[in-house]
Amino acid sequence: MLGFMPRAKFDYNLDYKHLDLRQHPELYRTGLGEQGVLLVEPYKSEILPHWKFKNPGVAQVSADKIYQMFLAYMRSNDFVGMDMARKFLQMGYTRSRRYANHSSGKKYAGPVPEDKKGQSGAHGRTQLPVDADPEKAKSAGIFYAAWQKARKNKIYQHSLKLHKERLSA
Repeated sequence: MLGFMPRAKFDYNLDYKHLDLRQHPELYRTGLGEQGVLLVEPYKSEILPHWKFKNPGVAQVSADKIYQMFLAYMRSNDFVGMDMARKFLQMGYTRSRRYANHSSGKKYAGPVPEDKKGQSGAHGRTQLPVDADPEKAKSAGIFYAAWQKARKNKIYQHSLKLHKERLSA
């Protein structure tokens, strides 16, 4: 495991609309969890159309496709692509879990305070009661398995370590 290596903080200040991180992988920072998943191009545009979790059948097709993309990025020695595919698999899990627990997709009651927009957490709001959806829970399990397979892939782990070493050099 690579838990001993600090994560490079995701840089939200880059002009992602005009930046091709396939051409400039040295600018990519992994960040935590899913940070940047909907920003980093061209990967967002390549992976997002395949990201779906409406029901277990759709989730299986989606997770399989994104995992195959992960492997294709790996074969191309494209660490940023691998990490982005891993993030989409993780996001498939977390979003499916949220909808599995809250059919509206909203975990908290009330609006987010203006000074807290864009941040995660309750920020003093009450958590809504669980409204379980076993179909979304199955979707979450499908994405979780694919995410773990990608995350634990030895080539991915080695590439992550090399990427972080290059950033700290």
